Amino acid sequence: MSSEKKAFVLRINPDTLKELERWAQDEFRSVNGQIEFILSEAVRKRKKGGAKDKDTGSEKAE
Repeated sequence: MSSEKKAFVLRINPDTLKELERWAQDEFRSVNGQIEFILSEAVRKRKKGGAKDKDTGSEKAE
């Protein structure tokens, strides 16, 4: 993975942002760092868990 990071604008509900700020503070991260962490974990779990059916959320039959 490249160490270069891509900047982008994120529109977020103010209440969600407040919760992210609290969560980040609890884990001694910046809000940006917390968002990166959450997204990285979600991607890792998705890769590990296999493909899911988009309509039902259940495992696809092979």
